[in-house]
Amino acid sequence: MRRFRRAAPVLALLVAIGPAAGRLLAGPQLPSPAKIVLRNGLTIYHLRSADVPLVSFRMLIGGAGSAAEPAAAEGVADLAATLLTKGTSKMDANAVAEALDFMGATFGIGAAEEYAQVYGDSLAQHFPRLLEIAADALVEPAFAPAELEKERALRIDGLKAAKDNPGAAVRYYFQKAYFGAHPMGHLADGTEASLEKMTVGTVEGFYRAHYRPDRAIAAVVGDIDAAALKPLLERTLGRMVRPAAAAPDAAIPSLPRPSGKTLVLVDKPDATQAYFVLGAPGFAMGDKITAAASAMNTLFGGRFTSWLNTELRIKRGLTYGVRSSAGNWAVGGLTSISSYTKNDKIGEMLDIVFGLLRKARSEGFGAEETESARNYILGQFPPSLQTNGSKAGAYVRLAFYKRGFDEYDRYLDEIGRLQPAALKAAAERLLPQDDYVLVVVGKAAEIRPLLAKYGAWREKTISDPGF
Repeated sequence: MRRFRRAAPVLALLVAIGPAAGRLLAGPQLPSPAKIVLRNGLTIYHLRSADVPLVSFRMLIGGAGSAAEPAAAEGVADLAATLLTKGTSKMDANAVAEALDFMGATFGIGAAEEYAQVYGDSLAQHFPRLLEIAADALVEPAFAPAELEKERALRIDGLKAAKDNPGAAVRYYFQKAYFGAHPMGHLADGTEASLEKMTVGTVEGFYRAHYRPDRAIAAVVGDIDAAALKPLLERTLGRMVRPAAAAPDAAIPSLPRPSGKTLVLVDKPDATQAYFVLGAPGFAMGDKITAAASAMNTLFGGRFTSWLNTELRIKRGLTYGVRSSAGNWAVGGLTSISSYTKNDKIGEMLDIVFGLLRKARSEGFGAEETESARNYILGQFPPSLQTNGSKAGAYVRLAFYKRGFDEYDRYLDEIGRLQPAALKAAAERLLPQDDYVLVVVGKAAEIRPLLAKYGAWREKTISDPGF
């Protein structure tokens, strides 16, 4: 079951400080990789790491994500990505799966909002074969009608199942309420209506227009040297052909900004709990506020000992889970808060959330809290880049967003110098205040009176088509 996907921030956050934090921060967080440019224009970053006999491969293909879909073909980006792994001109889906199982390798393709993403991991001895399979998938996909029908059925069943799972449904309803007709409002799984109309031609057309080497960035990290890698890349990924036609415009329009309150109540008559998502404009990838926003979010709702979790779960027992988070893209961002509670407690829960939001904006965070947030991030971040796959993923994300490979060093340096005033400024700018979208899914007959004080709600019934 796929949920509303948010692009992972370049500066992803983490878990808890350990005593070795100072030692972990010694030296660069990411070693500088070598750069390889293939004859077809594809750029690959390479780092030799022979500690273990493993190799990881990551690729981002800009403009091949869900935001590039035609509105009438919502869901085609992720459907195309999945079908690329379901058979080639040489191997059907079963043969691909068996080959990967034999090698003990992983391989997959998916679509985020701004790009398609390809990943693969294997033992070093099997990496040439893994890259051959990946190249066949990217260059000679079968797009078998039978595989399309299987995926279509799975996705339609998943969308129907979401209606029975308010925790999943609220994400879909929120995405539609916040982004509306904007390309970022496209559901990764599509809609029942768009999926019913999807054909092999629709999928293949999207693939041929958007899977281009001139829009791709790749990275290989692991136990393989440059002398062996360059010819391997040329005979595999070097087969990707740049189409003669100009690339479709990959620019995403500016994100919508709520004006006033948008309140949506989705009635699920058999629900015993009410789920909500509250969202407001965030910050774009690479924004100067990133470090302060990360520390502020850590304290407000990003860890177990956050304000939100302490008040709603630990002190009052209203929920088992609450969090605040940030989605970041090249054109902007989204700050969101989500949780759930018993129907008759949703009013109390929202009162507490809005009270904490006011407190954070007006009072900010103390010196001791700020130090705790700094330590938390400085202790957790370095281990997040220890694997081959995490390094390869970091290289392609940083390159895609045109950030330097020293981005994490600069980020952690800024984290270490943060003061309470910077966190308060981040709270004032990013935490929802007057202009926001709030979606609640629950039993309307019980929760409607508890929500009335927040304003006029637009109501939907969960059994109605779509989100």
